[in-house]
Amino acid sequence: MKKFLSLITFIALISTQSCKKDQPLDPTNPAPNNPAELITTLKLIFTDSANTSSVNTFVFKDADGDGGNAPTQFDTIQLNANSTYYVSVLLLNESVSPADTISNEVAEEANEHQFFFHYNGVNISLTYLDADTNTPPLPLGLSSKWKTGVTATGTSQVILKHQPGTKNGSEAGGETDVDLVFSTVIN
Repeated sequence: MKKFLSLITFIALISTQSCKKDQPLDPTNPAPNNPAELITTLKLIFTDSANTSSVNTFVFKDADGDGGNAPTQFDTIQLNANSTYYVSVLLLNESVSPADTISNEVAEEANEHQFFFHYNGVNISLTYLDADTNTPPLPLGLSSKWKTGVTATGTSQVILKHQPGTKNGSEAGGETDVDLVFSTVIN
């Protein structure tokens, strides 16, 4: 009878643990069972605020993810000078069929993620248009507004940080899920 109760207790423990995404399945291993997702594709979708039918998408694609083979696509961002764009970030894992939209998972875990953007040689100012549910809310970055300045050539860096339990609006800490530097041309 003791063995039967122990077996039921063990099954109940495993069943309870497997329902919690961030909990370990193995009680002897305290590391959370929340593996990093494979991101094979990042799309930056720019909608011109002055003409919403003008939409441009700039893509980074690396079929096997970080390491291994070289990216198969790494577009140059090309924007008009003195313009405002609404920008959406789309993250995909296209190594599976159908493709997995990783952006949905980032949005679901907004309190643990934040995009950071850095510009070098180009005059671009950014405003976040989305936020998490922290108090006070902190930026997420799946949606933003980019304002361009004068004609220039440089780079735009896109970084996605995963900061479970430590997100505070700072880029410091956590793990880097994405770190890409796009060549950028403002005409």
